[in-house]
Amino acid sequence: MGKFVWTTLWQIMMSKIAPRNQSGEYIRPNSELRNWVKSEENSPYPPASGRYTLYVGMGCPWAHRTLVVRALKGLESVIDVSVVSPSAESGGWVFDSPELGCSTLAELYALAQPGYNGRSTVPVLWDKQTKTIVNNESAEIIVMLNSEFNEFAANPTLNLYPQELKEQIDQWNEKIYTYVNNGVYRCGFAQTQTAYNQACEQLFTTLDEIEAALANSQYLCGNQVTLADVRLFTTLFRFDIVYYGLFKCNLRRIQDYPHLSIYLRNLYQLPGVADTCDLESVKRDYYGNLFPLNPGGIIPLGPDISYLQVKN
Repeated sequence: MGKFVWTTLWQIMMSKIAPRNQSGEYIRPNSELRNWVKSEENSPYPPASGRYTLYVGMGCPWAHRTLVVRALKGLESVIDVSVVSPSAESGGWVFDSPELGCSTLAELYALAQPGYNGRSTVPVLWDKQTKTIVNNESAEIIVMLNSEFNEFAANPTLNLYPQELKEQIDQWNEKIYTYVNNGVYRCGFAQTQTAYNQACEQLFTTLDEIEAALANSQYLCGNQVTLADVRLFTTLFRFDIVYYGLFKCNLRRIQDYPHLSIYLRNLYQLPGVADTCDLESVKRDYYGNLFPLNPGGIIPLGPDISYLQVKN
């Protein structure tokens, strides 16, 4: 097969998983379902124990955020979790066994909104009572988990988004989302050299800035963990495992950063967090399902992440 034919096929396959602009830059579509669980009178989605389910994929960094906050807040007995897996054959997330009469996540979306034709992504915050999707935007779900279920939480006093730090947290969130969380995808899904070069340079410039900030601070906003740390953590956990190689983010590993590597280890060792980290699912979901980036589907044996378990 000639280079032109393979490149054309690759571009067609990439267009299915990674929408791009004319410059070949990956453009992430916005989440569409944006309602809120609120502790207020006449709220259609009031906080309650046992009423809501999180649908997650263990390899997905966006879904992983919700599991981390659920663990830190002590909401394991309050909010159920149901795991879906990516399927290259179906081109979407599927259930191991049918739930609510659905075999795929797309069917669950259609159950919530008949005629829905948007992207069927994780995480999903599902309301069992109204049988609908409350929200599918991870950044908003973790805010709800932090503040709206305190009366049921095992760790109600932990506030990951305190008022006095909101401006600083939001500033970090904006930068980290643009250049790190989404930045690794802008590298991996870039469809021109120029787009890749720009995304990769911005990614490592930002990681260098975070490294410098952590030289004098335990966490991004001082000595307490916040939602900004949660949002960064799930990308850092995957970085050396998949983004460094598969997404060509290979200027440096997180292990090569003195402060970032300690920061990642400390977050990993927070109570309950390690249990949300599924190394094998991460490797399987990325290497096994992103066919245009890894046509052979070979899943690497490494890397060794045992350093994350080393106690200070």
